[in-house]
Amino acid sequence: MLTIGEFSRRGGVSPRMLRYYDKVRLLSPAYVGENGYRYYDEAQLPVLAQIETLKGYGFALNEVGALLRLPEGALAQRIHTRRLAAFRELDGLRRTIRRMEEYLLKMEGNGMENNQKYHVILMEAPAQKVFGLRKTINIAETHALFRALYEEMGRRGLQRAGAAQLLYHGKAFSYESMDVEAQAVVAQDGEGVRTLPAGTFAAVTHIGPYEEIHFAYKALGAWMAAHPEYESCGSAIERYLKDEGEAQDPEGLETGVLFPVRKKA
Repeated sequence: MLTIGEFSRRGGVSPRMLRYYDKVRLLSPAYVGENGYRYYDEAQLPVLAQIETLKGYGFALNEVGALLRLPEGALAQRIHTRRLAAFRELDGLRRTIRRMEEYLLKMEGNGMENNQKYHVILMEAPAQKVFGLRKTINIAETHALFRALYEEMGRRGLQRAGAAQLLYHGKAFSYESMDVEAQAVVAQDGEGVRTLPAGTFAAVTHIGPYEEIHFAYKALGAWMAAHPEYESCGSAIERYLKDEGEAQDPEGLETGVLFPVRKKA
């Protein structure tokens, strides 16, 4: 048996919260002594861990008790439903953040300070052999699209040989409905593998959270306006130079934004 203090330390939950779980009949002590001391069984630690996990997923405590009694398949379905709800909540927060950012940009001089943080270069990019999956999605589905890409590459025996990237086919960007293609550079030939031609790009590197990448686009737009001798001639590309698997936190993410350009005749 573990005292409430020992169980608290092992489970990473305060004694006060354990008493509350007991009060709402979510997790009660295995034994209560005549002196009122609470004792827990070590076998209750996984139950506590699952309670904390479900709380972290956004389930209310009055839902968690019923969820703990569900078979694995039914629980997975409830988590999937919660996941979709979380995406909807995230979309709403992103829209709110965008409105806040637009307001702040107007207050801070149309974002000139942010544009000065970016160094736009003109670069020549070599031809790339890529495999891609194209789909119309909302921005919250980007990770799922790349997961589908890597799964399909695995089925075809293709291996990455460079950075992953997202190519925007649509003329107008939309957070809610964007025509994009998730791509990975590959070394092998095969069905679905094609070569992107070499070209000239106006490019900038964004370092930091993806939610702030629109500042990089604004910097590129400002560069295009300042260089009227160039015109856009293709789809924008986001190249993930240091993705979530490599960066320790969002501040360490590195994303290249590339606009294909050519000199006007």
